This record gives sequence, structure tokens and C-alpha cells, in this order.
Amino acid sequence: MSSASDPLSTYRRLLAERRRDETTLARQSDRLSNGRLATFIAGAAIAWSVTAGGGLPAWWLGVPVAVFIGLVVRHDRLLLARDQVRRAVAWYDHGLARLEDRWPGIGSRGDEFSDTEHLFCQDLDLFGEGSLFQLLNTTQTRSGEHTLASWLLTPADYSEVKSRHEAVRDIQPRLALREQIATAGVNRRTTVQPGALAEWATAPTVLNGTLIRILAVLLTLLTLTAIVSWLTCTTTALPMVLALGASAVYVRWFHHHSEQIMHAAAEPARELMVLSRICRVVRETSYASERLSSLRASLETPEGEVYQAAGQLEEIVERHEWQHNIIFTPIAFLLFWQMHCAVAVETWRMRYGSAVATWLQRIGEFEALSAIGTYAYEHPADPFPELASSNQPAIYDAIGLAHPLIPVSQAVRNDVRLGPEPQVMIVSGSNMSGKTTLLRSVGVSAVMALMGAPVRANRLYISPFVLGATLRIEDSLQAGRSRFYTEVLRLGQIVETARSVPTLVLLDELFHGTNSHDRSDGARGLLRSLVSLGTVGLVTTHDLALAQIGAQLAPAVANMHFDDMLVGNEMRFDYRLKPGPVTRSNALAIMRAVGLEVSPNDQS
Repeated sequence: MSSASDPLSTYRRLLAERRRDETTLARQSDRLSNGRLATFIAGAAIAWSVTAGGGLPAWWLGVPVAVFIGLVVRHDRLLLARDQVRRAVAWYDHGLARLEDRWPGIGSRGDEFSDTEHLFCQDLDLFGEGSLFQLLNTTQTRSGEHTLASWLLTPADYSEVKSRHEAVRDIQPRLALREQIATAGVNRRTTVQPGALAEWATAPTVLNGTLIRILAVLLTLLTLTAIVSWLTCTTTALPMVLALGASAVYVRWFHHHSEQIMHAAAEPARELMVLSRICRVVRETSYASERLSSLRASLETPEGEVYQAAGQLEEIVERHEWQHNIIFTPIAFLLFWQMHCAVAVETWRMRYGSAVATWLQRIGEFEALSAIGTYAYEHPADPFPELASSNQPAIYDAIGLAHPLIPVSQAVRNDVRLGPEPQVMIVSGSNMSGKTTLLRSVGVSAVMALMGAPVRANRLYISPFVLGATLRIEDSLQAGRSRFYTEVLRLGQIVETARSVPTLVLLDELFHGTNSHDRSDGARGLLRSLVSLGTVGLVTTHDLALAQIGAQLAPAVANMHFDDMLVGNEMRFDYRLKPGPVTRSNALAIMRAVGLEVSPNDQS
């Protein structure tokens, strides 16, 4: 079976290979560590022999020093390779968790993107623990997360969805490419946001005087010349002392500015390091889709590759870290090391700062497409939706619909057809029968369809919609709003939206917070308004009186229901959507099942 049709066995095989690679690299690292220790001991012995007059010439010290430096360089490269393999192990571990439905709790939850005022964000479990974002998100950068979140929150139009489909289909089979992107990250995720990073890159320079930079170079050369002259007995110690004194004053004067610059550059450098590595992976790959090819071409500047430009900042910050080495600290002082690094950062920002926002946007878009491609690869049975053009009546037609956050083995599939008739379904049923899950399944499928992803259905034909939902309407103590008032405000937003664009509505327990008479009249009026605006959607209720509205507004509105049955003291549900209104309620049966003494003849 090919890897495209069997992602589970492919991930298991590659995970085993990466773990073997990790073990091999760990053993090599141990050997190199032992070699470094042995070389150090040998060098110490030679140094003792040289200084104690043991007969060994001084040049012998060069041998262990050269070997030690070579081992250090080799060891650093090996550690980088080991870390990369470890990230690959984590990548396939996470992939297997997704395929085996163990993924909730792993990875970013995206809570920062949740918006209580959004028309459907909180209603559809887009963010948070066990959310759609947590399932989809395989990005390595903050800009990738932001792009993916914005696509979840903002349904795209026909041409944009088509463009994303083409790109996702291109990237879907490229497992090696996605592993390279995943291993380009770092072990600790950065905390800097894309907006803050772009703001840092374009902020006014702190060390913006040419004289300051020239003076730093001149003092460095003067100090080094004075020291060399004194060591070679060309001059007295006075020039060296004066040069060191001037250096100390200069460093003291500008230390705050240079410290501020380097501190501010640390996290941006980490994020741009990841961006640089992803840029390189993207640039070294050719693509069939026009969108991916365009993204690849945009990652080149007139001065060269974006990944080279972005990587320069990482190199500057790494060189700055050298001064914390106890051996290099005195040399760093003499060379004005921090000052020169700070000047290099400022020069980098002046040269590339205005382009950083564009780099972030391009890589964020590529990562979002890659995340969708990963989902498509891992769920080959989930099809891409078919899109209705904007000149057709609003339609949502799903066959075999299920919720992607419910394991396939547990999900019960249903057919949902909305538009042109009926436009709206009133779904009645008892508590726990599956009404709200159906609403969420429809909503999440629409979100995924209109972000360019495959959907959990046998087939989906859908118009580009704006969504509006009332599944998680709550009262607000801080705002002084009751649940009913909050629901009415949301419904007002939905109706206003439906006046201008095609809208898919998902209304759970409509007007639950008011009396039966007002609920019935209000629901009837609202549904008439939505139908007249061409809106399609679902309305759920366990109020049998509301189900009568379906017959009154037919054929634009139709009744559907979920059944249940009581077996002993246990309620059982088949979660199958059936035509017509529900004819009974299970509320009293549930109360009795848990031991409450209730009777339909109770008068109080």
C-alpha cells in the first residue's frame, strides 16, 4: 500500500528510522565528548611538560589545541543534527497521535485567537483544548499560527478557496518537505508576535549616528594598536592606559543603548532564524501550483535570498553571545564587542526592517497551506468540497457528514441538504440526542471548506458563506447582560450580515431564555426574515411548540428530528437525522433514571 493511502504505517516506519538515527547520533556525540576530554588532558600534560622544562618544544601545544578545536566544531555540528532528528521524532510522534485520536492536549491551543464577539468562533470549538486549531496546527512560526487562525475565522471567497485547493493538493503528498519544515524550528517556541516583530524591525534606530559608529571602530583600532605596541616594547604603557581609559568611558557611556538593542533583538532573531530555515526549504523546492510557485519567487530580494538576509541577524546575536564565554570576555571588552554587535543589528534593521512584515506574511501563508496539506495527507478519505459559484442560490448539501473532532470509529454520519428548498431545517429532539453535535458538524465543515481544507463527509457541495451561530451564548455579569439579551444581540448581528452576504446560520435552542409564547412568536418572525434574505441553516429545539413553525413556513422551512428510546433506566440514541418533528420528550425519563421522583401529574 502506498504512503499516500496509508499514512499510519508510513509514520510508524519513519518514526522508527528517526529514532534509530537519534540513537546513532547520541553514541557519536558521547564518543566526541570523550575525545574532547582526552585531548584536553593531553594538552594539559604537554603544557606542563613545556613549562616544567620537560624537553618538549612549545609548538607541540599547537597539536592538541588544533585537535580540540576540530572536535568542538565537529561536536557542535553533530549536536545540531541530533536536535534536528529529535524534532523529526517529535513531529512523527505528534502525527501518530493525530491519526490515533490521541492529539487533544498536544500542541498550541490557540486561545489567544478566540473572540467572544465573533459570529461563530466560540460556538464551533475553533480554539482551546481539543479544538480544530489544535488538530490542524503544525506551523513552526507565530506568523504561521496567525495565518491559520485568520483562515479559520474568515471564510474565503470562491476564487481564494480554489487557489488554496490547488496549493494544498500540490503540497499534500510532499511528506519529506513537511518534515524539513517541521525540523527547521527550535526546541522552545518564541513568544514574539508577528505584529510586534514587524514593529521592532521598523522602529527608529537607537544608535543612529554615523559618528558613534566611526568612533567605535577608531577606538577599537587605537586600543589594539596601543596594546600591541606596548607588548612589542615599541612604546611605554601610557598610550595603552590612555586608550583603555577612553574605551572604558565610551563603553560606559553607550552601554545602556547597546544592551537595550541586543536584548530587544534576541527573540526576533530566534523567530527569524526559524523563518530563514523554512525560507531555504521553500526556495530549494519546485512546485506545480501557481500559488506555491509565486510564494517561492517572493522569497528572493534584489540583494539575494531572504533566508540569507534573515539568517544574518541570527549570526549577529550568536556572535554577541560569545562575550559570555569566560575566555572571550576580556577580548570582547577590548574589541567593544557588544557595541559592534549592536551597530550591526541597527544596520540590519535599516537595511531589511521594512521587508520583515512581508517575509512573515509569505511564510505564514506557506505554513498554513502546509498545515492543511498535512491534514489532507493524514485523512485521505476526506474529500475537498465542491464550490457553488456566487450566481447560484445559497446551498449546503452534505452526504455522510461527520465531525472531524470525533474519532471516525465513533462518528455517526448524516445527510444535510439546505437550499433551495428547504432553506432552513428545524431539528427537534430530546436532550443528548445529537442536535448540537449536528450543528457543530455543519459549522465546522463549512469553516474547513471555506478555509481550503478537506471535510469530514462523503461529499459536500457548498456556497461561499458567512457563518453565524448561537451555540454558546452565555450571560455576562461584567457587561450586565442576560443570556436572552446576549442571544438577541447576536441574532441582530446575524440578520444584519445576511442582508449583504449569503449566510449559513446555526441556531441552538432558539430564544431559550424567554417564555414559550414569546419564543414561538419570535422564532416565527426571525425565520421568516432569514428565509426572505435567502439564508440557509439549522435551528434546534426541544420545545415541541417550535416544531409547528416548520409546517407553517413550508416548503422554505422543514422539520427534522432525532429519536431516542429508554431501555430499562438507560437512554439510548441512534443519532440519525429523520424527517418530521419529534413527537415526545425524554426529560421526565432522564429525571426518573437518575432517581428523581417526578410524575406527569405533579401539580407543583
